[in-house]
Order: sequence, then structure tokens, then C-alpha cells
Amino acid sequence: MVTNAKSPLAVTPSFIALLPLFLFLSLFIGAGLYYQHLGVDFAFYQLPSVVAILPAIIFALLISKEKLNNAIETFIEGIGHSNIIAMCLIYLLAGAFAAVAKATGGVDATVALGLSLIPSDLLLPGFFLIAAFIATAMGTSMGTIAAVAPIALGVSQEANIDLALMAGTVISGALFGDNLSIISDTTIAATRTQGCEMKDKFKENIIFSLPAAAITIAILMFVGQGSVELAPQEIDFFKVLPYLTILALAVSGLNVFVVLSVGIVLAGFTGFISIDYSITRFASDIFDGFKNMQEIFILSMLVGGLAALMQQRGGLAFISQKIEVIIKRFSKEQSKRVTEFGIAGLASLTNACVANNTVSIIVTGNIAKELAQKEGISAKRSASLLDIFSCVVQGVLPYGAQALLAASIFSISPLAAVTNAWYCFVLAAVSIVIISFRKQ
Repeated sequence: MVTNAKSPLAVTPSFIALLPLFLFLSLFIGAGLYYQHLGVDFAFYQLPSVVAILPAIIFALLISKEKLNNAIETFIEGIGHSNIIAMCLIYLLAGAFAAVAKATGGVDATVALGLSLIPSDLLLPGFFLIAAFIATAMGTSMGTIAAVAPIALGVSQEANIDLALMAGTVISGALFGDNLSIISDTTIAATRTQGCEMKDKFKENIIFSLPAAAITIAILMFVGQGSVELAPQEIDFFKVLPYLTILALAVSGLNVFVVLSVGIVLAGFTGFISIDYSITRFASDIFDGFKNMQEIFILSMLVGGLAALMQQRGGLAFISQKIEVIIKRFSKEQSKRVTEFGIAGLASLTNACVANNTVSIIVTGNIAKELAQKEGISAKRSASLLDIFSCVVQGVLPYGAQALLAASIFSISPLAAVTNAWYCFVLAAVSIVIISFRKQ
């Protein structure tokens, strides 16, 4: 997360500021690929991400232009950013809900209901649409994954669907809805920084998102065909109540913290009524859920601090500068089109650094607006490009919050989850084609 109040343009651009990020990625992804090559189970867990990032943080502190005490203060401010804290709280509540619901039999009951509602040969497209609908209503991909992933996990295990494929499907649907939602943080950030109406940005996004979603559904129908044989199961609607409630509350647009808190209480209540479930067991399961989210909780805070250090040192300014140089080099004949690709690249590279689509839009919004105004690009188009390409990158980052949360719930590696997030890859391809051939 970025917390520094300075604009990316107010600091001296520096490639050196990006080196800590490269160090972290080299250690984390490199170790995972190495152990995967050796055939080690859970290869990406052999070197915990929270350990792999420590050398990068130390390196970022050493190369900071601030005095050590000031650099540490910047790091701490990054950790304590409101977006980071909110993300961590979602992690905890999601973990607690999943643990309590599983202990009280809610998972098995919800699996049975889900299998009865979704055609047995269309489970993947079904979960994509469910996640997309909820994310559009809630305005948050994180909250959607927290609500849908536990259900999708149970269905996958029952139906013998590859867990990574289902995790990628849930991530895809969640990001599709989050990208379109008019109450999403990314929509708010994009429209405010570019100065356009939310409804106009929504209409612009539809041009890119609907074709990508249609292609994704077709792909999911193809890869899911013939892989599932389901037997009728008895449904205990009472135990399904917590899941149905959080889904209904999510659709209503209620705050995700309230949604998950209500889900935890209801899951415990069903246990008190239907099984021998005590208050102490309830408390213990909540704590177990917290512990299950320990790694992503710590990693999110450390990534927030690292991002703040990189912004302070000029890493984001360096990216912005290079994109402007590229635009000027190729803008003689097709300036608008090249500038649109420049805005897309700006959002993409920044999001890769900060691992948060909302923050990437906020810190690059002024730069994108300036570029768009110079070339006469409409505000709704630049807002849409920022949101779309930050969404694309966010969905394929193995160290992004969505991948980490889904991977934790499904107990798979984040890399496995994002490589199956088909919508993000399709959206990128569709967007490039539209930008390349659409009339300016």
C-alpha cells in the first residue's frame, strides 16, 4: 500500500527504488519454481512469503534517502494504512467464518444445496456468475471471495473439480463484478481522479467486460465438461442459513465487515441448535480461523510498508516517467491510441508494484488524467482503462490479496490460483484488441 502524501511526480524518479520488489519476487517466486521443479509438495510454501519479503524490506530501508528513523516511520505508516488494516480485518473475519461454518456442518449442507441449484456440468460457469453477481452488488472482490470461496471449495471437493481451476474461477468472477460495480473502491477512485460520472464509466467498461466474460464462460464450459458426476444429497437448510444469509446481505450491499460478522454469529447459532456445540468450542474455532489467516495477514502489512518505501524513494515516479517517454516516441501518428496503451501500462506496472488495484489507481490517477487531457481522450475512457488494467494485473499477481485469500481458503499455492484466473487473461486480450481497432 502507498501511504506517502507526496505525489509520484513530486519525488525524483529512481529505478533503484524498484529493486526491493524485484528481490522479493525473485526469492518468493524463484524458490517456489525451484521446489516445484524438484516435485516437492506445496512448493510455494517451502519459503514462506513473510520471510521472503524481509530481505526486501531491509534493502528498501538501506537505500532510502531518508534518515533511518524517518524511513522506518514511513514503513510503519505504510503498514498502518487504512486499506491495509481493512484488508487484514477481512482476512480474520473470513477465516473465522470458514472455520466455524465447517465445524458446525454448514459446509457440507451448503455443498448439497449448491449442487442442487447449479447444473452438474456447469459448475464452473455457475460459480463464475455467482461471484460476478455478488461482487457487482458488494463492490468488493475480497468480500466476494471470502463469501463464495468456502462454498466453492466444498463443491470442488465433492465434485472432484481441480481446486486451482475453481479458485481461479472465483477470482475471475469476483474481479469481473468488482470492476463493474458502481460502489467499488476502484470505480470511485477511477471516476474521481479522472472527473467523470460513475454511470459513464460503467457504460465504457461494459464494452470491454461483457465480451471478456462471455469468452470466459465459454472456456469454463469447455474445461468443465464431463468431469463431474453428482449424486443426489439430502439438504439441511438450517445449516445452510449462515451462507444464504451472508450471500443475501452481500447482494443488498451491506458492509462486508457486517456481512462476515453476522455470518460468524449465525454459523455458531446453528451449531448451538443442531449439534453439541459449546461457547468455548465456538471461541476456539474463531481463533483457529484467525490463525489460518496468519500468513496473509502479516504479508499484507509488510507489503504495505514496502510499497510506501518504494513510493518515497521514487519507484512509481520512475515508472511514470518511462511510460511518458514511450508515449512521446510512438505518438506521432496515433497519439490517442498510444496514450491509451500508456495509461494501461501505467496502471499495470504500478499495480504490480503495490499489489492493490485501488491504490494503483489513486497514485497514478493524476498522471493518467494529464496524459488523457493532452491527447483529448475522454475522462470516462481513461477511468475505464485505469480500472480495467489494474483489475487485470491484480488478478494475476501471486502475491496479490485476492490470490492470497483464495489460495489460503483452497489450501493451494497462489501461483496455481492466478494461472487459472481465465477472465483476467481474456480481459487483457480483449482490451488490447479494442484499443487497437476502435475509432478514436
